[in-house]
Amino acid sequence: MKKILNGLVAVFMLTTLFLATAPHASAQGDVVCESDVVVQADDWLSNLADKFYGNVLAFPVIVEATNAQAASDDSYATIEDPDVIEVGWKLCVPPTEVAQSLLSESVFTQVAEGETTLVVGLTEDTVSLDPGRGYEFHANSVNRGIYQTLVTFPPGRLDEIVPELAESWTISDDGLTYTFTLGEGHTFSTGRSVTAEDVAFSIRRMRNLKGNPSFLAATIADAQAPDEQTVVITLSERDPAILAKLAGTWFGVIDSTEAIAQGASDAENADEVDTAEQWLNNNSIGSGAYMLQKWEPKVEAILVRNPNFSSGPPADIDRVIFRTISDAAAQKLALEAGDLDIGLDISADQVPSLRESPNVEVFEALSDTVFFLLMNADPEIGGPLAMDPVQDAIRLATDYEGMRLLVGGAAATPVNISPVNWAYALDESQAPQRDIEAAKAKLAEAGFADGLTIDLEYPEFSSGGVAIGTLAQKVQADLAEAGITVNLRPADLGPALERYRNGEEAFGLWLWGPDFLDPIDRLSFTPGGKVGLRANWDESDASPELVAAVSRARIATDPADRAEAFAEVQEIMKDESVFVFLVQSGTQVAYSTDVQNFVYLGTTLGRIDPYLLSK
Repeated sequence: MKKILNGLVAVFMLTTLFLATAPHASAQGDVVCESDVVVQADDWLSNLADKFYGNVLAFPVIVEATNAQAASDDSYATIEDPDVIEVGWKLCVPPTEVAQSLLSESVFTQVAEGETTLVVGLTEDTVSLDPGRGYEFHANSVNRGIYQTLVTFPPGRLDEIVPELAESWTISDDGLTYTFTLGEGHTFSTGRSVTAEDVAFSIRRMRNLKGNPSFLAATIADAQAPDEQTVVITLSERDPAILAKLAGTWFGVIDSTEAIAQGASDAENADEVDTAEQWLNNNSIGSGAYMLQKWEPKVEAILVRNPNFSSGPPADIDRVIFRTISDAAAQKLALEAGDLDIGLDISADQVPSLRESPNVEVFEALSDTVFFLLMNADPEIGGPLAMDPVQDAIRLATDYEGMRLLVGGAAATPVNISPVNWAYALDESQAPQRDIEAAKAKLAEAGFADGLTIDLEYPEFSSGGVAIGTLAQKVQADLAEAGITVNLRPADLGPALERYRNGEEAFGLWLWGPDFLDPIDRLSFTPGGKVGLRANWDESDASPELVAAVSRARIATDPADRAEAFAEVQEIMKDESVFVFLVQSGTQVAYSTDVQNFVYLGTTLGRIDPYLLSK
């Protein structure tokens, strides 16, 4: 089996990397630059590495060389984030023999002979791998192999919920008490058996951390373990989606004994006293088929087989490397070169050429990810964007069909809050239509007949091969035709997420993958919902009709009643909303023909489960 090189930025030693005796050394100390490169538009470090070295994974050579040069020559850039380089930056490119030496002399961590390794390329968005806090796509992908949940979905299916740690469960007549019986034989990576108290502790901790996923436990009043095999979850109100929520990795069960020893707490004030996150970012205590070997943000996360896994046969693949490659083009090149086994973020326009490769398979389908605009309802933050006519003008000025064509592939136009392939979505014939003259009239109604200038904030990030910056440019061009000047304000993902989640953006462009696989998830976009509050849109700003319809949709259990309530919510929100739903992207995943049993799980379930795969 071919050795897979496993390092990116972190494992270089500059004294090894740069030799003063190299034939084309510059005058800058011991650093060797064969050539200097000035960054051009559309340059990525991985593309430059491919151009100079024929290996997209060699870009850390350029990073370290440039940073070493910058220490003594401020004409060179300092690269703090390998995903972010700017036009005009001066970079140092060491000689080919230096890069080749790095790639061949085990300067990178290498996989032991005989191990089966799966290398997965994906864009980095992870804030935390603590299962009680981690909530981004990448965290979900990594934690899927590490932690187990009470219940789950069958691979590749979303039509039923099946046992995982639980072997059975019952629901009380009033719908407020769920009693789970655990199956026998589940073991943590620590060697301890999974008990009901571990499950109850994990649920209480996730809720009380008050982290990003904690809202999913909002209806859980308590979780208790009357004995070692029984978990009783009591709800504060009926929640038809609770089982679907419990299938998410944020309800991943941890070894409570070890967690407490590392500073974890399930107390009501866990958000203040729990100190286990840093430890859980570097270690794992789950009962899944894998355990975390290391995580280096924006570089890679490495999983190895859990030697104590007892829920089934051992995983076929010994080691899984989730490698950060933010550029879809770089993922494609790495796949074709055999340096990646799976590329999770291939763009739609790459699919035709990849299908021609004899060594690559492509999975393509409509995703459940929706890109949207947010307009802040608080006048002190949103300014004119808090005005109904301005919101209407932006909706009317948006070129929805152009957005769909720009994204390409299986992309579609969502009619409203529900993706087009979800239950209770409005028919696609009701999709919004562009009307520039009507948009101008709405602007005039708001007092901006001569035009309006606004800033659009968004993260420098790609998902499923779709760069948010590309969509931002399309929004800018669309609104300009109606007299709205849009200044683009990109930011790194971390700071952008903080402003977005804190409700500080006046006008933002974001994406949303479902938190859980039930239509109730989409009520996050209603007044008082999770995303609604990020736009400072609460029930006091909404019509009584919308508030009442949302309330009915949250608690309805009969399918006919649910369909009626969700239809009413969406009909009202056609004209009353602080959101513009731009496009629902397709999913394109490319993988080596060496990968067997590939199943795509969807973003909510981590996209892939390495335990299901073989090679």
